[in-house]
Amino acid sequence: MSEPDTLPQLLRRNAETMATRPAIREKYRGVWQTATWREYWEETRGFALGLAATGFRAGDKLSVIGDNRPRLYAAQLAAQCLGGIAVPVYQDSIAAELVYVLEHAEVSVIVAEDQEQVDKILSLKEKLPQLRLLIYDDPLGLRAYDFPFLRSFEEIEARGREFGAEHPGYVEAEIAKVSADDLALLAYTSGTTGHPKGVMLSHINLIASGRAFASAEDIRPSDQWLCYLPMAWVGDALYSTVLSLLVGFTCNCPESPQTAQRDLRELGPTALLGPPRIWENLLTSVQVRAADASLLKRRIFAFFRDLAERAELTRSEGKRLSPVTRLGLAIGEFLVYGPVRDQLGLRRVRWAYTGGAPLGPDAFRFFRSFGINLKQIYGATELCGVAALQPDAEADPNTVGRMCPGITARIAENGEVLIRSPGTFQGYYKQPEASREALTEDGWLHTGDAGYLDPRGHLVVIDRAKDVGKLADGSLFAPQFLENKLKFSPYINEAVAFGNDRSFVAAMIAINAETVGKWAEHRGLAYTSFQDLSAHREVRTLIRDEVRKCNATLPVAVRIRRFLLLNKELDADDNEVTRTRKVRRRFVAEKYKAVVDALYGGESNVELVTDITFEDGRKSTIRSSVAIDTADEVPAALMEPAHA
Repeated sequence: MSEPDTLPQLLRRNAETMATRPAIREKYRGVWQTATWREYWEETRGFALGLAATGFRAGDKLSVIGDNRPRLYAAQLAAQCLGGIAVPVYQDSIAAELVYVLEHAEVSVIVAEDQEQVDKILSLKEKLPQLRLLIYDDPLGLRAYDFPFLRSFEEIEARGREFGAEHPGYVEAEIAKVSADDLALLAYTSGTTGHPKGVMLSHINLIASGRAFASAEDIRPSDQWLCYLPMAWVGDALYSTVLSLLVGFTCNCPESPQTAQRDLRELGPTALLGPPRIWENLLTSVQVRAADASLLKRRIFAFFRDLAERAELTRSEGKRLSPVTRLGLAIGEFLVYGPVRDQLGLRRVRWAYTGGAPLGPDAFRFFRSFGINLKQIYGATELCGVAALQPDAEADPNTVGRMCPGITARIAENGEVLIRSPGTFQGYYKQPEASREALTEDGWLHTGDAGYLDPRGHLVVIDRAKDVGKLADGSLFAPQFLENKLKFSPYINEAVAFGNDRSFVAAMIAINAETVGKWAEHRGLAYTSFQDLSAHREVRTLIRDEVRKCNATLPVAVRIRRFLLLNKELDADDNEVTRTRKVRRRFVAEKYKAVVDALYGGESNVELVTDITFEDGRKSTIRSSVAIDTADEVPAALMEPAHA
């Protein structure tokens, strides 16, 4: 039998060769419900028959919206069994974002998780002329809904049983028609510079990328994987679907996003992927728990944390640890490191990755020093999510690793990273001009990242090419690096650095409301809102001290001289960050132009007027006078009154 070259073929193979092994689990009402590979195939096949009964055919688009649910994964595979294309969307998208993607992709069938998502789609129905069928998984609250195009998952499966009885072998015959080069997935980009683009990925793109990853990493059929990342992110498609089908490991869906941390501890996965925000949140939780502990425990934690970080730096330099250090680490494993990994749910993790954006080196080394095999991975939606990763013995916060087998990189004359891979996309949907601009004539992808290959063959990514600049004195300015240094602080949730063509570096900072709130409560500081909390003089002093700690590790030229605390969090609903938490720099610079001018004009405060957007599209406005603080003195000659 030839090697499967489409996703449905892989699913059928697993149903035959690993029939009774667990394929996917879902935690429901506190109990893990398991489906074997045979049951996963039967669910997918039954739903595919139901789709066929409604007229779903090759080339049609099916979208899923909701949290990670086995039925939503099965629905995408079912569409692909019939030659259709899956179009997952972000479950927290506001109405305008959803309309754009669903209308642009010409989605005809949507599978929604629950009443919340159904209501969202119903409110948009008039703007989606292609939509003919809306299917829901969880029936809670939907019994009284009466719309001719609204159906339950069970209804579709029932129609599938009738259709299957009349058309035996239908799904199997349709799977045989699907080619490896047929489109399997439309994955929309995060849209940092405008509307998201629909990245067209074929079955062979996805499978080739999965095989490249599996050949470079120790992945086992016995692995346990936690499916908690947004289903619209290409990383989830690659790991929760493609790699699971290729290798046969078990996917586990948490009960809800709110219980994901608890479910992580209970499950104890053996492999984990998280964007920087996840690792930053885990680090903050550890720092907060340590700060809330007794004086003795705080001192023990600080001692062994410092010991572990020194040891990690020694190992990264290729040096041997002294016997005294090894003894200290053994004691620390019993007192601190093991219990921390256990609390985070990472005691069984053999490898873990951070990807999607750079993770600050301080946070990276923290997890490595505590015995978590955290490594960097690099990819792009146009590359099915993977291009390079770090081997166990070569983890380094300053690189993104070696290129996976079959994937190559080169550096263009302007410093941009170019990549050639069998996983390179088929183009942007309905955007031929953008598709041509994304690829060189000989098939290399323009990643848009500035970087270089180090002597070991590791790829080093400096920043997005369009974001890397220079200060007025010629010093290199990479805003993402500075922002990640700031976000190592448990009190800073987000930061945006400015400095290109400027005389010094300045930053806008959004506090971490939870940790700063606890800090304020312990000191008896009353506050009523995020805006009120960030305006406290004591909080501004706290953040100033954190900025100064960051500055102590930076070259003098790129230290953050002035900063301002925002009166709200940066929000994807307000277009300030993408759904994957990447800053939309151009938009932010325009929206906060008055702030930037005040930072560089020497002013002590600025009138900040910001719009906020609710999920249903309604808008409101926040107005406040916000103080500008100085972390390092700025010579008067460096001020830019012309911008004031």
